[in-house]
Formats: sequence, structure tokens, C-alpha cells
Amino acid sequence: MVGGLDGAIFVGGGGEEYATKQGLLLKYANRHGLVAGATGTGKTVTLQILSEGFSKAGVPVFVSDVKGDLSGLAATMSADHKLHEPFQKRAGIIGFEDYAYEAFPVTFWDIYGEQGHPIRTTVSEMGPLLLSRLLELTDVQEGVLNIAFRVADEQGMPLLDLEDLQALLVWVGQNAEDLSLRYGNVATASVGAIQRALLVLENQGGKRLFGEPALELSDMMRTEPNGQGRISILAADKLMASPKLYATFLLWLLSELFEELPEVGDPDKPKLVFFFDEAHLLFDDAPKALVDKVEQVARLIRSKGVGVYFVTQNPADVPEDVLGQLGNRIQHALRAFTAKDRKDLRQAAETYRDNPRFSTEDAIREVGVGEAVTSFLEAKGAPGVVERTLIRPPSSYLGAIDPALRKSVIDTSPIAGKYEALIDRESAAEILAARAEAAAKEAEAAETAVAEPEDTAGPREFNNARRYDGGRSPSRTTRKTTKKDDRSFGSQVGEEVTKVIIKELKGTTGRRIVRGIFGTIFKAR
Repeated sequence: MVGGLDGAIFVGGGGEEYATKQGLLLKYANRHGLVAGATGTGKTVTLQILSEGFSKAGVPVFVSDVKGDLSGLAATMSADHKLHEPFQKRAGIIGFEDYAYEAFPVTFWDIYGEQGHPIRTTVSEMGPLLLSRLLELTDVQEGVLNIAFRVADEQGMPLLDLEDLQALLVWVGQNAEDLSLRYGNVATASVGAIQRALLVLENQGGKRLFGEPALELSDMMRTEPNGQGRISILAADKLMASPKLYATFLLWLLSELFEELPEVGDPDKPKLVFFFDEAHLLFDDAPKALVDKVEQVARLIRSKGVGVYFVTQNPADVPEDVLGQLGNRIQHALRAFTAKDRKDLRQAAETYRDNPRFSTEDAIREVGVGEAVTSFLEAKGAPGVVERTLIRPPSSYLGAIDPALRKSVIDTSPIAGKYEALIDRESAAEILAARAEAAAKEAEAAETAVAEPEDTAGPREFNNARRYDGGRSPSRTTRKTTKKDDRSFGSQVGEEVTKVIIKELKGTTGRRIVRGIFGTIFKAR
């Protein structure tokens, strides 16, 4: 084991003069964790060394790369690096005897397909709840979207990409009256609002997220022949421009892991470790239903052998119900410049098991770059005593790799070519288009069938017009007209006057006259 700790990932040195090795026990690594700290305090390096440690232990890792720095995991550190000497010195301080430079097996992923293999899901797999979150729909609009998904399921129309959903919503709007009788009110205004939100998502590049071939989770849970776990890195620098898309996608990934992986209880080591960087984006303005879902996934996915580690600037960014599930914690420095900052700092310090050697609150405020306040689960899952820890240096390259090396890693990946070509099979859009075409052909045939008798009737009417009928009137309408015309002018005038009188009696003036007449009668009685 790296760092000389059996059954644990070596994180750094703590205690007096940083001589006591601190490690994260693999047995409790699926109890989730937190990596927090202000900008520039060393969170990225901590992510890198944790990814290295899990990979060395044979645990696959998924991590989002917000700044592009984590791509260095695919390359080895070198003696030419400007931090070579400081890293060697730090390794000596914390007793990292087997410290050596090496690269790790990496798979690059990218929703946009530019800096890694394309990563997709289908609209059906995303589901109405997460999609509503992504589109920022109201409750009413979410209800309409649920109806659309229900109809698609009942009628066997797969929803694979945005085109399928857009076509289905058009059909729902056209049949809103019939659907409302069965499922509840379907307002065309709500359908239009959803369509506009889908258009915005499409313009932001979200269209590339949906389609086939969809991601197979097994491709993210690979181990190498030498026993190392493969590290999946999601390129998130461009994705961060659409924070809702970023957070929704990662939450979907967690949900898929929860639904597909079997129960394993408490394994000796996790089946997968998931790092959720910029975790506050998941909870910003999130509805309670979504927060409840995150809490549920965090609580139950542990038994699936998956460890989830939230990475954020402040522990206060994570809801308390979720924060309570995070047993392994690495807290980098928090700055207390405002009253709110001081309150958050105090609250963060209160969640740790006190160490009599120092004040936890002071330590969180004072630790320098590369240092952290750590607490890891110990025997029987009990939280360990908080310790001030000097984080170990990384073995892989610190910083972003050049595009040529990244392309080489992508081209030689075990899944190279599997996801690159987009597949467009028959789905909701094609099914609805075929239905519309068939309906148009049926309507055209019906019109032709009706038109033929009219054409054959034409000669008969022509012959009848030429034939003598003995003076009989050709139509009933003519007789009525003639009778009306024969009435005297006086009768017509009298009829019109009667109509006017009746109209007046029905109006306000007439009602007043009637009320006056009846009032006089009743008074006389």
C-alpha cells in the first residue's frame, strides 16, 4: 500500500511535526466524504492524490475536471517541474518513503466530444424529474412533462434525443383536449413554455447530451490488468458555462449507479468512487424534491459499494441532511472576512471530533496551502479525532497536459470508437412522423372517394334540367320563397312592428312597464 498504510489510502502526515501518517480506510471509503476549502488552498491537489490512491488500490474513480488540471493524472511527474524540490522535501517530512513519479490509467470524457469520448444519455433515462430541474420548469409545466413521458411509455415511443421530446410535445399540444380528460389539464401554454426551455437548452449545447449510444456504466468501472482502477475524467471547463446541465448530468449519473448496481453491503473496498466537484451547483436554488433525492441516493448508494465525495468551497454549501452522511472529511482553509464567514467557520469546526492539542476553529482558519484539517472514519465507523495534516505530494503530473498527449490517450483508450458515432434509430419523432404521413394518406383517399360521386351526379343534373317535368316545382326552397313573396306589404310591416314591440318588452323598459302594471293590480287588491 502507498505510504505504508495497510488497507488505507495515504493522505499525509499529521500530529507533532507531521510525523503521524494519516490515511483513509478503504473499508469505510464508501461512507462518503467532503473536500472543502477556499479557492487556492489545495483542493485540486487533494483530489489528485485521492484519485491516485484509489486507483493504486484497484478502485475505479470518476472525477469532474473543472479547470483542466486533473488531466495531469495521465502523465508522470518529472524532475524538471518547478515543484519537484518542494515535493521531495514534503515527502521527507511526512515519511513518504516509497514516493515515486508515475502516470495512471485515464479515460477522458466530454459531453461535447471535444476533449474526450462523447458521453450521452437518453431523454427517457434522464426522466421528467431531473429534466424539469434542468429546464427550470414550474410545477404545472413539470406536470405536463410527466404526462408526455407517460404517454410515450404507454404508446411505445422511445424518447432518445431532444428531437423526440419536441415532436412528442407537439403531438401532446394537438391532442390536449383528449389527454386532459384522462391525465388532467394539459394547457397549450405550458407545452409552449417547455418547448422554449428545450430550445434554450439546445442552444447551450445540451442537445449533445441526449442520444445513442448511451453510456454504459461498466465503461466507467474498469480495472487494468495490473490491478489499478481506471480514472474517468469528465472535461467540465466548458460544461461549467451551463451549471444546471453540469449538476443535472452528475446527479443523473449517481441515480443510474444507484439503480443499476447490485447490493454488496460493506465491501473491503468501494466498487467506484465518485467525486462531485463544485458541489454547491447541485443545491443552488434546488427544489426540496431534488434535495430529498440527493439525500436518498447518498444514504442508500453506500450499500451499492459506491463512495460519493462532494468537493466545494464551504461545507455550508451542502444541506445538513446530506452533510450528515459524509464521514470522511478533508477541510482546507476557510477565510473569515465577514460575519457570515465567521459563523460558517464556527459551524464547520463544531462538526469535528475535538483534538486537545489545538482549537479546530483556529486550525481551519490558519492552515496553509497544502495543509488541511482531516478526520477519517475509524474502527466500527466512528469519526476519528480531527488532525492537522500536511497533504502528500502527487505522483502524477501537476497541471494540465498538452492537447497532443490528451489525443493520444483518447485514441489508445479501451473504448476508442465506441461512442464517437451517433446512432439515430427509430424513436418517437420517426413514429409520430409516420403516423402523420399515414393519416394524411387516409384523408386524401377519403377525399377522393367523396369526390367521385359528385362527378357522376353532374350529367344527371344536366339532363334533368333539359327534361320537361310537367310543371312541378324543382325544389321545396323555391316554393317557400314564392309563398313568402306573395304576402301583402301590410302583413310584412305588421310582422316587423310586432317584433319590435316584443323586443322592447323583453328589454329594460318593458320590464319596468310590466312591473308597474302588476304593482297597480296588487295595490288595488
